[in-house]
Amino acid sequence: MFPMRLHLLLLAFLFGQGLAMSREERHKLRDQVVEMFDHAYQNYMDHAYPADELMPLTCRGRIRGLEPSRGDVDDALGMFSLTLIDTLDTLVVLNKTTEFEAAVRRVLSDVKLDNDIVVSVFETNIRVLGGLLGGHSMAIMLKKGGQHMLWYQDELLHMAKELGHRLLPAFNTSSGLPYPRVNLKYGVRGPETRTGTETDTCTACAGTIILEFAALSRFTGDPVFEVHARRALDFLWEKRQRNSNLVGTTINIHSGEWVRRDSGVGAGIDSYYEYLLKAYVLLGDDLFLQRFNIHYASIMKYISQPPLLLDVHIHKPLLPARTWMDSLLAFFPGLQVLKGDIRPAIETHEMLFQVTKKHNFLPEAFTTDFRVHWAQHPLRPEFAESTYFLYKATGDPYYLEVGRTVLDNLNRYARVPCGFAAMKDVRTGSHEDRMDSFFLAEMFKYLFLLFADTEDLPFDVEDYIFTTEAHLLPLSLSVAPSSSATLGNATSEGELDDTNFDWTCPNTRLLFPDPAYPRNLRDPIRSAVDKSCPRPLPYREPGMGRAPLRAQDFMANNPEHLELLRRMGVSLIHLKDGRVQLVQHATQAVSAVAAEDGMRFMQEMMELSSQQQKEQLPPRAIQIVSHPYFGRVVLTAGPAQFGIDLSKSSTGVRGFVTVAEPYSGCTELSNGEYVQGRIALLQRGQCMFAEKARHIQKAGAIGGIVIDDNDGSSSDTAPLFQMAGDGRSTDDVHIPILFLFHKEGNILLEALKEYREVEVLLSDKARDRASIFKGKPLPGTLLEGSVDVHEEEKGCITHKTTPSLPGPGDQLQTSTVALGVSDAEEDESHVGEDTSPPEETASPSESQESSRTDPSDKGEEPEGEEPEGDSGPSGSSSQSVDELMADWQEDLDAFQQMDKDEL
Repeated sequence: MFPMRLHLLLLAFLFGQGLAMSREERHKLRDQVVEMFDHAYQNYMDHAYPADELMPLTCRGRIRGLEPSRGDVDDALGMFSLTLIDTLDTLVVLNKTTEFEAAVRRVLSDVKLDNDIVVSVFETNIRVLGGLLGGHSMAIMLKKGGQHMLWYQDELLHMAKELGHRLLPAFNTSSGLPYPRVNLKYGVRGPETRTGTETDTCTACAGTIILEFAALSRFTGDPVFEVHARRALDFLWEKRQRNSNLVGTTINIHSGEWVRRDSGVGAGIDSYYEYLLKAYVLLGDDLFLQRFNIHYASIMKYISQPPLLLDVHIHKPLLPARTWMDSLLAFFPGLQVLKGDIRPAIETHEMLFQVTKKHNFLPEAFTTDFRVHWAQHPLRPEFAESTYFLYKATGDPYYLEVGRTVLDNLNRYARVPCGFAAMKDVRTGSHEDRMDSFFLAEMFKYLFLLFADTEDLPFDVEDYIFTTEAHLLPLSLSVAPSSSATLGNATSEGELDDTNFDWTCPNTRLLFPDPAYPRNLRDPIRSAVDKSCPRPLPYREPGMGRAPLRAQDFMANNPEHLELLRRMGVSLIHLKDGRVQLVQHATQAVSAVAAEDGMRFMQEMMELSSQQQKEQLPPRAIQIVSHPYFGRVVLTAGPAQFGIDLSKSSTGVRGFVTVAEPYSGCTELSNGEYVQGRIALLQRGQCMFAEKARHIQKAGAIGGIVIDDNDGSSSDTAPLFQMAGDGRSTDDVHIPILFLFHKEGNILLEALKEYREVEVLLSDKARDRASIFKGKPLPGTLLEGSVDVHEEEKGCITHKTTPSLPGPGDQLQTSTVALGVSDAEEDESHVGEDTSPPEETASPSESQESSRTDPSDKGEEPEGEEPEGDSGPSGSSSQSVDELMADWQEDLDAFQQMDKDEL
């Protein structure tokens, strides 16, 4: 009887969650993961190695110093073939032992660790040191098997030890917390080595060292590394806020003062908590578990608001520090599984999945009502990590379907001919020219393990622990000899009341007496996210009558509005660059009440300006749909305030591109017969944007793309703006016009030079390839029978805030607001000098959707140089095109071969 009841219970569980995925289906998805890894890894090896990372849009390696600086992001690059080292143990997990052996030989022969370059201690530790140790762990495992790596003599471990010694100078501080950066060749010697001048570091940066350093100590028998890592952890523990038992985000490495006192489980703190628990698992030291348990209790008391995880202030933990979450917290459900706290893990993971379904990927940050806060997505693996651990804990086939969604979205939206490209904006589907090393180190590892059977793996994964970079360290290190000097500071019993904490992980088979338990936790969260986009209520001023004119309603060409401004003491000044400036003099108002209304109007206008500068811009997408791209390359474009609004078009505008003659588009086109029925390419400069649009429209163009004439400009480094009109009505323009910066425009021009016939789709966001090629065979289908039908879920992407009025003590006598509006004068001059009294300024655009408006498109030549003729894109600018895209030609054969392979 008991076996029958158990069988019925299992069936109820499976059907309660939906039919279990068949073994064949799982294997198909497993094989798809391997194919995707091969696509990314081989393109890195073919087009980027020995550079640190692949740039998948331009199909070349990212070499630090040769590409425009990206700020702190580039501190991960140390000219040590980062992606190859980070990928070593992934090759073994995916059963690519032959490739692993070849990769190890390459690392040993090609990689140097003494480069004169400043790197992040944190990133170098988790990616490079962790990669070398993970590779060493796999190498000795394979060698013991007797079939592979028989020649291996701990060479990777020797490299790891060398790197460990090069990182040690960073720990030479009075607190034991490491400097955030170190010079690989010279260590920390002050300004001459561009190190040693920093005073602050993030909590995770100092607290995510122990696994790699302790493993290095126990592999080599040298305790110095573990001693320094423990000392840093001890200091962070001592500096926790004693009442809340939380830590801040940024700390002064010398004084131990908290620089940023907000506390959460996302960016800046995340892996500190992860490493406390995993250090206990790897090293067997109860002290780490005790500290983690105390922190975890505070996290669940103050930060966790299921399914949300919201930052709080460490001194006032009941006070929220912000109203948005960052995507790095997606690791936390996986950590909760390791802790054994499954219910909140299920709830938070489900919230993250619903946000993913709204936007195809997790935005870098999203609000508590699940709108986009930061729109980028650099192909982070944390959500896949938590999906894998929840599937391991529950066996629920629901998480296999979640994994399938991750795979499908990567293939639909991130896959490009030369790898996988990060998403610049999840709302439009535009790409960024980057493929971080963690994508290969973590994403494919977790996805393969999700779909693989035990027998698919060359080793027992349960014998290893994953670092924060998913590198594998053997649990056998817990019994390796360690020096007594590594025992860290003792903690008094009074501080460690852990009587309510479990010392063992729970048996997950006992967690779900009701087969529908996980689903019952998920359903309310799914409903909450689906209903998360209420329309913003109209603003009402508490206790005050409405002003005669609201800033959000103001139109600079409305005579009634101008009269209302005059009565409120606000005057309007036309600037020479086409903007208008508002100046308010309270003494010129017709009455005291009108003056007060004027001050409120100016305050609203400044609040509106500040709000618009912070809001995400409404970018558009230019998707190359012709051979060999087939919709896989998406360029970020700026919109226009005139012409067709692509956000209101379900299909966008699709057509072949051609270069207008003249290239400026400032006079009637001489090649109108070629432009007719096509999308015209134009160069910025010499006349207004609207004038260009009228000329190409008259020639019969169905759309236009204006390419910036400023060499080297890119949407990576410059904010997008909306192209404004020319001061006249633009109702006569009824074709879409988009703007590309120089770098993105060159990609399009080079494609046109090579293939002559290039077809693009202009739209508000990248389209699913299945919808682009509706009714036709899908080019480059990855696997037979792969899912290409995508149910679009439209998320809310607009997040507005309510302006606040000045308090009684905030009386403004004179204030100024500069407005970018479309009634621009036809003038080539710069902004004139402002002769108004001292004032406050802000620059909102004409409409609430626009946060930066360029009203005129005026060419301007460098001083002392003769203006060049309108020679089109093949003139002087062609040299910069060739320089930026020099390797495009040599990679075309590779594109075509990849296309054949996929077909």
